[in-house]
Order: sequence, then C-alpha cells, then structure tokens
Amino acid sequence: MNSYLARQPVLNREKDTIGYELLFRDGPKNSFPEIGDEQATHRLLTDNFLSSGNNEVTSGKKAFINFPHSSLINRIPLLFPKKSFIIEILETCQPNDELLEAVKELHHAGYTLALDDFTPTPEWNRFIPFVHIIKFDLRVMPIAKAGFFIRRHKDKGSRITFLAEKVETYDEFIAASDAGFDLFQGYFFSRPEIVRKKALKPSALTTLRLYREISRPEVNFSKVEKIIATDVTLSYKLLHHVNNMTYTRAKPISSFKQALVYLGEEKLRRFVTFVATSHAVENKPESLYFLSLQRARFSEQLSQQLKVNIDSNQAFLTGLFSLLDCILDQPIEALIDHLPLDTPVQHALINRQGHLGGILRLAIAYDQADWKTINRLCQALNINESVVAQTYLESLKWVTVFEQTLPSKP
Repeated sequence: MNSYLARQPVLNREKDTIGYELLFRDGPKNSFPEIGDEQATHRLLTDNFLSSGNNEVTSGKKAFINFPHSSLINRIPLLFPKKSFIIEILETCQPNDELLEAVKELHHAGYTLALDDFTPTPEWNRFIPFVHIIKFDLRVMPIAKAGFFIRRHKDKGSRITFLAEKVETYDEFIAASDAGFDLFQGYFFSRPEIVRKKALKPSALTTLRLYREISRPEVNFSKVEKIIATDVTLSYKLLHHVNNMTYTRAKPISSFKQALVYLGEEKLRRFVTFVATSHAVENKPESLYFLSLQRARFSEQLSQQLKVNIDSNQAFLTGLFSLLDCILDQPIEALIDHLPLDTPVQHALINRQGHLGGILRLAIAYDQADWKTINRLCQALNINESVVAQTYLESLKWVTVFEQTLPSKP
C-alpha cells in the first residue's frame, strides 16, 4: 500500500520556514482516506517517524501532524519523542472531558499542542491554557475577527503563538501580520510580490545570463565560467555548493575547471542552476528556493515515467522556471523572452499546456494537497497515481539534502 504525502511550509514573520504540515491520503481512488483520520495519522507516523527513525521530509524542521479525537484520548503521541512533531488537535474533535484530560497530560509531558482550524466557542475555552499554537483558517475566519481574538489574548499576557492558515497572497500575509499573527501557512510566497515592469537588479541580470546559457542544448561552459567570475559571491557559492555535495573527496574543489572535470557537464549544469536560483532568491523566502528545486526534480523524474517521449532536461527547466516570476518579480512572459527555451517549455510555463504543462499542474496540485485534481491529471497523463506519489515523495527527500547542506538562507 502506498502512502500519499504532501507537505506545506509554515513561515514566520521574516518568511523563514520553521516547519511543515504533513498532509496524508491513502490510495489512489479517494480525495481523502476512506480509512479515516485515525488510521491516516497512524500511517503517517509509522511511515515517516517510526520506519526511518527520523523524518526525511522536513529537514529537521518542525512537523505539524493532525491528530483526531481517538488518537489523542489513546495517548498515541506518547509513543514518540516529544520533539518529534507538533500535535494538531483537529477541529472535528469533541471538546469533552476525556479529550481535556488527554490534552492536559500531553501538555504536562512537554508536547507542543495546536488547535487546528480554530473557531472560538465556549466549549473550547478551557483547552486554551494547555495549547501553544492556535491556527485560524483565513478562508473561514476573517482576519479582522481573528485579530480581535488575538489582541484580546495578547493584552492579557498570553504566550500563545497564532498561525494563519491558507494565506494565499502577499496582501493577506501583510494583513495577517498586522493583525498579530506570528506564523503563516499557504503559498503566498510563491506569488510575485509586485508584477510590474521595473529594472532588474544586477544579481537578477546575472541569474538570467546564467539561465540563458544552461538552457541551451549545448552549454558553453567557458561563457558560464566568465559570468560566474564577474561575481565573487556567486563564485564562492558555486564552490561551497559543489564541495558540500562532494564532501567525500580528499581535497576540496577549488576552481570552476576542477568542478567541470570532476562532475562532468551534465552535473555541473545542474549545480550552476541551483546556485543561480540561490543567488536570485537571496531576499526571498527560502521556501521559494527549495520549492523551485523540488518541482524541477519532480518534473524531471516524472517525465521519464510517462508513455510519451519527453526531454527530461526540458521537464527539469519547466519545474525550475515555474516560479521565476515570483523569484524576480517580473511577468513570466517578459522573462521567457530572455531565455532560449523550446516552445513546449514556453507553452507549459505561460499557459500550462502540453505534457510539460500537465506535469507542472500535477506538481502544483501536489503542493496544495489537491487530491481530486491529482486524480484527474493522472488520468489525463495516463500515469498511475502510486507512481506520482512515489516520485513526489522522492523529490521531497531529494530537496531536503539541499536544505540540510546549504545555509538556512540561500
């Protein structure tokens, strides 16, 4: 039986990723598990915490896990170390005496507890002293109303952390921040902050020049070396990145030419891609960088599983460049004019058309845990959902390597 796992980043006010909510479904036929919340939680814990000893998809950051009523009253979290995850008390739980006793016990044992999709009601008031995080779904609870609740508690000296869920735009992020929220969950960071014609910064121009070179079927590495040599920071990042990923060598790689000889053209092309993206997102949320890489890996690997002939490098570039407008705060149509991309890649990026467009839409649907759309797209692409689930999970594990070996901010 296959586990279907998606993750969604949780960011702080500085837009640093502090953790991920892990979302689970089981099997290809349902929008959420027929097995129910209880078994879904058990499968998620078993597959990602027990079997591997530690979680491979959060890079050591906090994992937010949904716990239904029966899991809590049966004290299931006590089977795991208290630092393993944050316990989310589902909104479907009954706020009865039995649940309160379980919450108190978990609180006194040192576990971190969160009320998920919270709606203030008298029945839940007695739980508040024992929780550390309260989550408001902005699609259900207006920011102004949530803000009133937050201010009332903070004015009383409450140390509760407030998390805004389903933050979809930068305007919502700013409004939620002004209302007193401390943490933010949603894909607002993967949208351009300001999409308007403006001069690109020198670092962005350098990035585009590198992208232009590595997008060509035949890469001229002499040109790539010259571009990198014009920027000391970029040169340092490339060598730092390469040495982090080739730490088994007795002597470190100290030049571009050494890297080319040791890695070969194809691997070095990828390293330049990673570093160029890192360079561009210096003042952006780190999640944007890792999401770009993860989509690139997912698209590349999935393209090799389809029954049609797709250039996996084109698929890689499609996934990587899917967030280019957000990285550089420019319309994607304008940015594509600067890059020698093949027509299928352009159609995928602008209109989400063709097989590459289908793969990209599938990646985005998985990011959002949109299981119904995933099911429909798998049928359209004629690919088994279990293959897609495994490919997505592999791409998450692959990108955590970069999260662990690079500095916290790219």
